[in-house]
Amino acid sequence: MHAEEKYTPKTWPASPEKATLEGKNKFMGFWFFLGGETVLFGSLFATYLALKDKVPSDSHALAADIFELPLAFLATMLLLTSSLTSVYAMYHMKNYNFQRMQAWLLITVLLGAGFLGLEIYEFNHYVHEFGHTFTSSAFGSSFYTLVGFHGGHVAFGLLWITSLMLRNAKRGLNLYNAPKFYLASLYWHFIDVVWVFIFTVVYLMGMVG
Repeated sequence: MHAEEKYTPKTWPASPEKATLEGKNKFMGFWFFLGGETVLFGSLFATYLALKDKVPSDSHALAADIFELPLAFLATMLLLTSSLTSVYAMYHMKNYNFQRMQAWLLITVLLGAGFLGLEIYEFNHYVHEFGHTFTSSAFGSSFYTLVGFHGGHVAFGLLWITSLMLRNAKRGLNLYNAPKFYLASLYWHFIDVVWVFIFTVVYLMGMVG
């Protein structure tokens, strides 16, 4: 069968994301990409830890003073839940149920958008309430670079998943687009894992000093 042929649940391969040589090549390229992303985020974490609380002597914008743990926790729950819904989406993709896959992906996008909205609100709150800006201190620069860079990845992931959903809305599933959906889901999991480290290193460690 060719990638564009129609399938049924009985003829759909168990691992459609790796059923073609093109799909396998996409996986290889994706893991190289994630390796580079991991190194990049590792550098940002190291920079943040080195510059944490490096603020002017008259500044009150220390991590323990400005961070609001309930807000960060709510954002974490939204993002982790979106990771779970993307798992459900891929479950239905493997079972050749395009409509349910699309429905769970839509929920994933909505949860991710909610997370991004909370992050934007958080940044705006820090700027106006505490004067904690990108240029206010070394701490501010390292914080907004790390957390903002992750937020940019979330935005990219939302655009990626949404574009796949819209582009293939009338095409359904085939062996050509199945790897694309699966890789987008893996990317989303990577974003979630990075956020767990950010929540721990930036917010939890910041609150305890």
